[in-house]
Amino acid sequence: MVSVRGRLALAAGSAARWASRVTGRGAGSMIGGLVAMTLDRSLLAQLGRDRRTVIITGTNGKSTTTGMVAAALAELGAVATNSEGANMDAGLIAALAAERAAPVAALEVDEMHVPHVADAVDPAVIVLLNLSRDQLDRVGEINTIERALRAALARHPDAVVVANCDDVLVTSAAYDHPRVVWVAAGGAWSADSVSCPRSGEVIVRDTAGWHSTGADFRRPAPQWWFDEQNLYGPGGVVLPMRLALPGAVNRGNAAQAVAAAVAVGAHAPAAVAAAGTVDQVAGRYRSLQRGPHTVRMLLAKNPAGWQEALAMVDPHAVAVVIAVNGQVPDGVDLSWLWDVNFEHFTTADTTVVAAGERGTDLAVRLGYAEVAHTLVHDPVAAIDSCPPGAVEVVANYTAFLQLNRALERHG
Repeated sequence: MVSVRGRLALAAGSAARWASRVTGRGAGSMIGGLVAMTLDRSLLAQLGRDRRTVIITGTNGKSTTTGMVAAALAELGAVATNSEGANMDAGLIAALAAERAAPVAALEVDEMHVPHVADAVDPAVIVLLNLSRDQLDRVGEINTIERALRAALARHPDAVVVANCDDVLVTSAAYDHPRVVWVAAGGAWSADSVSCPRSGEVIVRDTAGWHSTGADFRRPAPQWWFDEQNLYGPGGVVLPMRLALPGAVNRGNAAQAVAAAVAVGAHAPAAVAAAGTVDQVAGRYRSLQRGPHTVRMLLAKNPAGWQEALAMVDPHAVAVVIAVNGQVPDGVDLSWLWDVNFEHFTTADTTVVAAGERGTDLAVRLGYAEVAHTLVHDPVAAIDSCPPGAVEVVANYTAFLQLNRALERHG
């Protein structure tokens, strides 16, 4: 039950959302949630009450996994979810307010906001995907996030934690929790976990997984894991897993989504099938036609994400457009460009175009990588400069949003 003050706050938020839409300023969800939470600071807790809520967090893959969780939970009834990725308090309030009667919720939550959001909504399940450096100017060192998540989980011993045992930092955050479901979701990026977050000793990686040379801290045995054909679960469960989204990273996302949905009460075969229906998330992975170019859109926001995105680039594409901005949502510090392995384009027979507001920074990095490229700051013009055929576009957050809007305006 929402209080009188809460109902008034929601009404004011609804009016703000309507005004934003009719004036063409946007969909209005964020401003509606912001107005509502300003008028009643307890609104998130009120809206989260009496639901089975799944919180999904991590550095990369939150939106995709949330979409899969929401699809898998649909068999249990209406699902409240922030499908557009607004993952801080205002966006969460807007999502919950839009489906006030929904018995379940799947909420993508920014890593830094998980502690107070979990305290507010008392989640049934918390999904920990991965942890790596991201937006150093805003987030800071990743070990700080790991310790904050560890403390937050300790306050919620009744929640089920679905954790990626291939990620050292995620494992550390969940290691002491009494109700962990371990998923071998993959961990190709290891540059941020060369030492144990608990003892400071070196992390050793071998065929058995990983372990610390100091404390008794090692990769737990997973209850869920996957290969190129199937998802494997507790009790000898083997489920064919066919996904619309590319890459091993999305198979890992799907494995954690299914484990989370099953923890809430969904049936595993139906959850796998539902995860397989997710074919794009807020424009990510979608393909579109622009003149003689078939354009596929990929999003990457940090070194770990760029590694995964570049691994998905079609080697047979005629061109790759790499678009980089440096706005606040991206992180204004672009030093991470030097951690991304652009060198594999050196021998590729593919046209490479640097684009975006910080295209010059990217061009310098490509130059040091000895990658032949051109510089066209406008991403639409960069696509148009490519030879006819398939063009892969890899863009960071605001560059991705701006390019999507520009392509829509251009038809």
